[in-house]
Amino acid sequence: MEKRMNFGKVEPAAYTAMDALDTYNEKTSLEKLERELIKIRASQINGCGYCLNQHSLDARKAGASEQWVFLIGAWREAGKIFTDEEKLLLQMTEEITLISQHGLSDASYSQSIAAFGEQKTAQIIMAIVTINAWNRLGVSAHLHPKKNNLAI
Repeated sequence: MEKRMNFGKVEPAAYTAMDALDTYNEKTSLEKLERELIKIRASQINGCGYCLNQHSLDARKAGASEQWVFLIGAWREAGKIFTDEEKLLLQMTEEITLISQHGLSDASYSQSIAAFGEQKTAQIIMAIVTINAWNRLGVSAHLHPKKNNLAI
């Protein structure tokens, strides 16, 4: 598949609005690795190779181990690699990304409120919504990682 349009050039105002969501997400109480965890898992589900590559690299640069990054897709089977909070973020990411299945469950929502509070729960949801939007742009535009863009 060849790369399609460059949304930033064709619709710069829309692209700027998407960038504003990223800027917002960077200023929330979510830690860098929490944001990257959400981005990696949503990108795996959505099949966005471009975003998956970029956010895996970003997670490694932020201090995540290779094992942590490699096991995100199998987090339920990964034993104690992920904290309870990270598992909750992964669960929420899956439920919101796969919204047509059932959406964010009452159980996950309640767990998030108990673990993170209302404000951080809202920030988590916004982070998940944002990467899902980016994934849809990346997949629609046929964005692909550069072949040699794998070094940390």
